Amino acid sequence: MADKKVIFVAFAIEDENQRNFLKGQSLLTNSPFEYIDMSVKEAYETDWKEKVRTRIKRSDGVIVLVSKNSAASTGQKWEIACAKEEGKKILGIRAYRDDNSTIAGIAVKDWTWDNIKAFINSL
Repeated sequence: MADKKVIFVAFAIEDENQRNFLKGQSLLTNSPFEYIDMSVKEAYETDWKEKVRTRIKRSDGVIVLVSKNSAASTGQKWEIACAKEEGKKILGIRAYRDDNSTIAGIAVKDWTWDNIKAFINSL
C-alpha cells in the first residue's frame, strides 16, 4: 500500500456516527484505502479555529460528510472555507444513502470505496 495520507474529515456534529463509521471502514483488512484521521473529536473550548486550521494545513486533503445537517453546521462551514483557503483538495461524500443534500462549490459523490480510494490516491 502507498504511503498513508493525512485526511481531515469535516462533518456536522449530528453526523459523528458516520465519521466514526468512515474511520472504522478504513481499518478493515480488505479496505482499499488507508488514511490518518485529523478530524476534531471534541469541540475545542478556545482558539478552536486556530487549532483546526493547523490540522487542516497538516492534511493532504479533506473529506466532507454531506448531509441535511451540513446546512446548519457553522463549524463544518468554517472548516470547508478554511480548507479552500489553504488550497486543499476536497471530496464531498454523501453521509447517508437517501440524503441528496449538497454544499455549494463542492462536488458530492456516493460513499463508495472506489470514490474514496480514487480521492486519496489523487493526493
